[in-house]
Amino acid sequence: MAGFVKALSGKLLFALTAILAAVAIHSCRDLEDFGITPCYTCKVVAAYPHDNQAFTEGLAFEDGIMYEGTGLYEHSTLRKSILRSTTKDEVDPATLAVLLIKEIPAEFFAEGITIYGDQIIQLTWQSGVGFVYKKDSFRLLRTFNYSTEGWGITNDGSRLIMSDGTATLYFLNPDTFEEMGRIEVCDHGVAVQGLNELEYVKGEVYANVWLTERIVRIDPRTGSVVGWIHTEGLSNLPGENKDNVLNGIAYDPVGDRLFVTGKFWPRLFEIKLVPLN
Repeated sequence: MAGFVKALSGKLLFALTAILAAVAIHSCRDLEDFGITPCYTCKVVAAYPHDNQAFTEGLAFEDGIMYEGTGLYEHSTLRKSILRSTTKDEVDPATLAVLLIKEIPAEFFAEGITIYGDQIIQLTWQSGVGFVYKKDSFRLLRTFNYSTEGWGITNDGSRLIMSDGTATLYFLNPDTFEEMGRIEVCDHGVAVQGLNELEYVKGEVYANVWLTERIVRIDPRTGSVVGWIHTEGLSNLPGENKDNVLNGIAYDPVGDRLFVTGKFWPRLFEIKLVPLN
């Protein structure tokens, strides 16, 4: 895929910064030895088929429907589907109950999504353009612009929260899309680079850290890291494709359920957090 090659070359710098950040932060086990930064592993509660051709960039859940944004030039989409339970060996994408897919214009590399009221907001990577759709039909309502790259997006009910692959979270007005503020995310003074897909969960922002198998839990008031979630071994995918990374977090506040998936993963998982002792 031409778009895939462009994505890898364009994000090489972020790969290096993410690796350096991971080294600087050390491992969660080391930090917990000193009583610093709570860490968690995850237990799989349920598995669902996921399109293994989907370059997942954003995930959101509401009223029994899973919404997903996928990336790559000429392959970006917005889609919604119904979750169907499966077994470990049942991963045929044809079993997905896909309700609607919207193709994104070929010149855009789509990124994160969030549900805000009756709308879905979707970012693009380097175009500086975001899309606002009607949630039920995916009808395009408007576009908006921003000055950074677009990676992940979520909201706290009154503000949009956006990442650009650095250690910064941006707060946007959901009506005007003007910046209302920003914070740097740090774990005991060390900036956490590579913030990607975002989800707002019980007053915290959960963020995938690009090119890692970790999710960082962030206090959006201060930017402080309040926890790390380890998902190592969750996908069990071959390692040839280095972009098969964890990316995609969705939360169901009604059922208190947390979902994760990754780029090109054949499954989406419902997980429970387990504290690391």
